[in-house]
Amino acid sequence: MIYKRSSALFAEAEKVIPGGVNSPVRAFNGVGGTPIFVKEAKGAYLYDEDGNRLIDYINSWGPMILGHAHEPVVKAVVEKAKKGTSFGMPTEIETQIAELAVSMVPNIDKIRFVNSGTEACMSAVRLARGYTGKDKIIKFSGCYHGHSDSFLIQAGSGASTFGTPNSPGVTKGTAKDTLLANYNDIENVKALIEANKNEIACIIIEPVAGNMGCIPPKNGFLQALRTVCNANNILLILDEVMTGFRLAKGGAQELFNINADIVCFGKVIGGGLPVGAFAGRNEIMDYLAPIGPVYQAGTLSGNPLAMAAGLAMLTELNNKPETFSSLAEKTAYLHEGITKVLTKNNITHSINRIGSMISVHFSEGEVVDFKTAAKGNNDTFKAFFHGLLKAGVYIAPSAFETWFITDALSYEDLDFTIAAVDAVAKTL
Repeated sequence: MIYKRSSALFAEAEKVIPGGVNSPVRAFNGVGGTPIFVKEAKGAYLYDEDGNRLIDYINSWGPMILGHAHEPVVKAVVEKAKKGTSFGMPTEIETQIAELAVSMVPNIDKIRFVNSGTEACMSAVRLARGYTGKDKIIKFSGCYHGHSDSFLIQAGSGASTFGTPNSPGVTKGTAKDTLLANYNDIENVKALIEANKNEIACIIIEPVAGNMGCIPPKNGFLQALRTVCNANNILLILDEVMTGFRLAKGGAQELFNINADIVCFGKVIGGGLPVGAFAGRNEIMDYLAPIGPVYQAGTLSGNPLAMAAGLAMLTELNNKPETFSSLAEKTAYLHEGITKVLTKNNITHSINRIGSMISVHFSEGEVVDFKTAAKGNNDTFKAFFHGLLKAGVYIAPSAFETWFITDALSYEDLDFTIAAVDAVAKTL
């Protein structure tokens, strides 16, 4: 495939945008080469500025669960835009999507809409601190909750060591209140709690990690977190920006039968427009301004175009629950096919999958946390990525990102992808 125009556009972008991109992973730093500039998309396909068609396995990093330019969503946005794009005042559609979301997700009474997953997670942690009166939080190495200061922390050298910033601009004062735990390691969590008794406001976790590749929780891990939170007056925050309305109608809470205190949403809930949200029980959510002491605000929160897209998307998923089984079946089919051809070609690999999330790790043994994910052969992944791209298959340009499956994919698309993997595997 030829990417002459994409290369030229990237060179122009670098002159006026830092790194030529508005989100770092788009720059292809993890795989090398020049980013692909998209012109349009429909269903399961991207069409780039050079006229190439690509089968899409990132789907805008999750929200395009029913495919690009899904007609009910597009229609809802167009019709709403004709009546105005922003008011800075309450609108009925905000209540409509809130009522629908609360009806679909177990264990939440109220929801507040914001503009991104980062904002949702940041606000959820502030609410947890305000509600509990405690300052420290526990997050997990390899889990990503957006670029708020509290989350850009790397692990220290011991179980009770405070985190240190891994981005300039994050203060040591902020870092000292963030404790790092190992994903899928409940004993490590207990040690952190023991070393910081009565100081921890919340534990925030991706119930299925998606930013070190797809890594599901071990059996009983989330339930054990719930137990230790109950025993220590700690709020459990599930970051369902990726998993919410994707793994099930009610997200990970429904899938794993786990009750969180606060749940964060993004991606699918916005139907492809910039939307985030956080939700919880009445007694917690009522701690928010204007009725409670914890301040949180946003001029464009509840934007009518974003709410129209989100409402159309959630309505489709609510009315067609069979979508989730269809997605899981397609993802399992892809998993089986890729496993078969990589094994046939003697490529060392491990594949993680749950629902419509899947990732290929070029490493031996199980991948259960950031440490094991980091053992993957990144050179092999780079060759794998570019080989698939050349064949017309677009996966995340990073070994540490999950793939997201859309129901717009046909089995012919999946067979084409498996055949492309087979061809690339012969060259690895």
